[in-house]
Amino acid sequence: MAWHDDQARRDELYRDPYPLYERARRAEGLLYVPEFDAWLVARDRDVREVLLRAGDFSSANSLLPDVPLSEAALGVLPRGFGPRPTVVSADAEAHRRLRAPLNRGLSGARVAALMPYARACAGELVDGFAADGSAELVEAYARRLPGMVVGRLIGLDPADVPAAVHGGYRAEELLFRPLSPEGQAAAAEDVVALQHLLDGYVRERRVRPREDMCSVMVAALAPGGAELTVEQRHELVANLQNLLIAGFLTTSALIGTTLMHLLADDRRQWRMLRDDPSLIPAAVEEAARHDSAIQAFRRTTTRPVTLAGTELPAGAAVMVAYGSANRDEERHARPGEFDLTRSANRRHLAFGYGPHACPGSQLAREQLRLTLELFLRRMPELRPDPGRPRPRMQPTLIHRSPRALYVTW
Repeated sequence: MAWHDDQARRDELYRDPYPLYERARRAEGLLYVPEFDAWLVARDRDVREVLLRAGDFSSANSLLPDVPLSEAALGVLPRGFGPRPTVVSADAEAHRRLRAPLNRGLSGARVAALMPYARACAGELVDGFAADGSAELVEAYARRLPGMVVGRLIGLDPADVPAAVHGGYRAEELLFRPLSPEGQAAAAEDVVALQHLLDGYVRERRVRPREDMCSVMVAALAPGGAELTVEQRHELVANLQNLLIAGFLTTSALIGTTLMHLLADDRRQWRMLRDDPSLIPAAVEEAARHDSAIQAFRRTTTRPVTLAGTELPAGAAVMVAYGSANRDEERHARPGEFDLTRSANRRHLAFGYGPHACPGSQLAREQLRLTLELFLRRMPELRPDPGRPRPRMQPTLIHRSPRALYVTW
């Protein structure tokens, strides 16, 4: 099928989009990319302009799926909860309404209150493999800690977190990875199971609210004390699912990619960090800039607009490439280098900009910071395992990360 060929071409771009980004930044105006079926917005100034002009560039199709759903999957999904706008895909007043509880639930004070739990979880994960002398860190650590933390934030029972995280990864797989019809149906079953799990929490918190994000969202999106309507449950499940997946997917990617780059090139940056731990905050920002977890989101023009000298009609699709903006030579000196000593390193767009800037950015930063502190203390001689394969990147733009990271110490 043609879409299989398109997916293969996209995958190659997803694994290493940086040459395309460089070409787009040097192009006159915007570059149309057939594999994305969209105009690529690649320069820092143009990305910022799009993100500030939310009325002209709608987020409704920000996460348009890469693959068509099979009849088998479409037969399963109605048993769950239908798609509804989330904070990622809503515009204007709807976006502000959905974002307000996230701003409250992800305040600095709430993030700080989560950190002792996050440190305890991180320590337990490292305890599980520290004596082995080697590990594969993506599965053993990077894909586990953020799920535990966002689960606690939402208010999930720790026993439910593994299934919730599994369902979240399966949702991404269903929408963005080529699967057989049977594979899609199986993924859809896992997504439906996740939705029913979240619906159970939503209905329980309506009756017995707690100090957690689920309760905050129920109170904000369904005010009052009446039994939740079916539509309210659909909206709450969609937005909790979005929070869950956004909460672990990108932070997991950020942790894995950061460790990969610190250990590259004869561990020069790792040794620098080990010798001077005061560089950890700089390492967090440089890692986010250098290889951003979320590389790009889509936007759609709501009217005819001109961007970077390119005239776009209403309904035009653009791909807003944060990962490219973060390597824009006009904004960052030596942008392709991973450099812990870089100055002014919070000028990046790894966590977005404008009304759609990531409300969970501080939580992501704190998890990466505590991870670096922990690994430097417990495994100061951390290094790539020479007997195992080199890291290979996931073919995705929404959680850029290595598939596996084999290390020894």
